[in-house]
Amino acid sequence: MADDEDKESKTEAPSEKKIRDAAEKGNTPFAREIPVFASTVAIYLFLVFFLPGGFLRVTETLRDLFGQPDAWDLENSGDVVALFRHLGWEAGVLLLPALVMMMLFGLAASILQNMPSPVLERVRPQMSRLSPIKGFTRIFGKPGLVEFGKALIKVGAVSVVVVLVLWDDYFATLDAMFSDPAVIFQTLASKANTIMVIILFATAVIAAIDFAWTRHHWYSELKMTKQEVKEEHKQAQGDPIIKSRLRSIQRDRARKRMIASVPRATLVIANPTHFAVALRYVREEQEAPVVVAKGQDLVALRIRELAEENGIPVFEDPPLARSMFAQVSVDSVIPPVFYKAVAELIHRVYAASPQMRR
Repeated sequence: MADDEDKESKTEAPSEKKIRDAAEKGNTPFAREIPVFASTVAIYLFLVFFLPGGFLRVTETLRDLFGQPDAWDLENSGDVVALFRHLGWEAGVLLLPALVMMMLFGLAASILQNMPSPVLERVRPQMSRLSPIKGFTRIFGKPGLVEFGKALIKVGAVSVVVVLVLWDDYFATLDAMFSDPAVIFQTLASKANTIMVIILFATAVIAAIDFAWTRHHWYSELKMTKQEVKEEHKQAQGDPIIKSRLRSIQRDRARKRMIASVPRATLVIANPTHFAVALRYVREEQEAPVVVAKGQDLVALRIRELAEENGIPVFEDPPLARSMFAQVSVDSVIPPVFYKAVAELIHRVYAASPQMRR
């Protein structure tokens, strides 16, 4: 009941991160019927292109064996082994293309669905795999029932196809068993080709349905609740409380460094209580004055206090202080628009005390 409620609450599409994490753990959509369909295609191609020539070769071998039995001496166990080795070689040459094609087609079908990658999570021991309850859940759950249904459909389809194909030609097929081997081969090849075409079509339909259902089921299992989306967004962006705290710490440190630079200033431009901008100008250091500190309200008062403690001239010019506070950042050279007004103040500083050069 709890699982049903949890699935009902998963209404949000899975994020790219959740899909990526699932893939890293080996949780990817995989339709088992696609490799089966690919193997069926390989068998059909083998029947059409490889089996006729290979079967004729085997037929010639059997004809020589039964037509000229004197050519094969079976006086001891070594002769018997040699005979079976020869027959095994011929059968291997006949069946090897089918085995190779089935393997290659099956691997290609699996790789095209998902590129192979090593996943240690698959081989890690898990108690849930040893749990009988979990085992029954996997077998009798929705995925297990779907797999059972696909197996029933395949068995039923193959059975129906074989019955329908052989029903009308039942007696003709039996008569062909007692005719020339070449006729037997042609008859069986024709029936096998018909059966394989129908099985190939049925397998293709089942593979397409399995592919669509597997993708849908995998996507549904990865859906997220609204709370999971919020938590993931919080992890990606960072906890707002922590980020706010970090920004506050950074501002405090920057403010302390700025206040510590006030004693190095050449002059301070202030609105009586609201704004204060501390400037440093030494001709040998830079071509234009640099803002070493600025503040508003309590910070502005602290800048004025430090300036007075260190004998730094403070000029009250509200419009200039307000404009510079809004337009110039700390450790930046003042814009040319302020050159004239600031130059007049610096001239007054040096005119009053030449020793103000720092």
